[in-house]
Amino acid sequence: MQIINTVEEMQKFSDLAREEKKTIGLVPTMGYLHEGHLSLIKRAGKECDIVIVSIYVNPTQFGPNEDLSKYPHDFQRDKTICIENNVNAIFCPTDDSMYQQGYQTFVNVENLTKSLCGKSRPTHFKGVTTIVSKLFNCTKPHKAYFGQKDYQQTRVIKQMTRDLNYNVDIIVCPIIREKDGLAMSSRNRYLNEEERKSALVLSRSLDLAKKLIDKGETNPEKIQREMVKLIESENSTRIDYIELVDVDNLTPKDRIEGKILIALAVFVGKTRLIDNLLV
Repeated sequence: MQIINTVEEMQKFSDLAREEKKTIGLVPTMGYLHEGHLSLIKRAGKECDIVIVSIYVNPTQFGPNEDLSKYPHDFQRDKTICIENNVNAIFCPTDDSMYQQGYQTFVNVENLTKSLCGKSRPTHFKGVTTIVSKLFNCTKPHKAYFGQKDYQQTRVIKQMTRDLNYNVDIIVCPIIREKDGLAMSSRNRYLNEEERKSALVLSRSLDLAKKLIDKGETNPEKIQREMVKLIESENSTRIDYIELVDVDNLTPKDRIEGKILIALAVFVGKTRLIDNLLV
């Protein structure tokens, strides 16, 4: 496995793989790998000849007072995981190589970024689309793998990929959960024991919503109210949003019909967690 730190070296690596007619799969991460990341790596390994894992904590997707400085990292652990799972290259660029002095170009997707997480993190997706665009240019993948937990992010990236004519297939893989239902996230390590128990209310509230819909409830507001009641019954929780939206354009639904996304973001203590369910 190669560890690549510069854009030039990464592009040469990918150019050679393409010359050899090999299919490249990219798994973009910010490191501190867990089973959710592993599911993407394993899927890429089944479908591609070459698997590249990018490890880069991207500063432009963090807003003021967010957790950039304390975001968890353990490169040696990540490296071991990648070796054990037959990754061909880790791309771990420096800030200077990704955002060289005088950098002033950003990629922005308009409407899809205004709802859900975009309301409380207004600059977040501009940072995400910019770094993903740059990673595509650096690694030159045929396929890129993302998790459904960040559903809005996957829709935004698909839109960007289409709009900018990137010849990259965006593969969205299912949410990987702990045995008790908590969606896996690098940020889960911020939770203390009591908060970890309270965090289970996210998946429980999604299960409650699904049960109400299965029983025939079609009023989104009624479902939201029941979810709010359940979440607020737990200590240390503060709701950022609960939304029932169209799976394509992410606009709120007036009535439950067809396929919808139930998405939520909740602070448990100081930690902001997201989860969702397609129904």
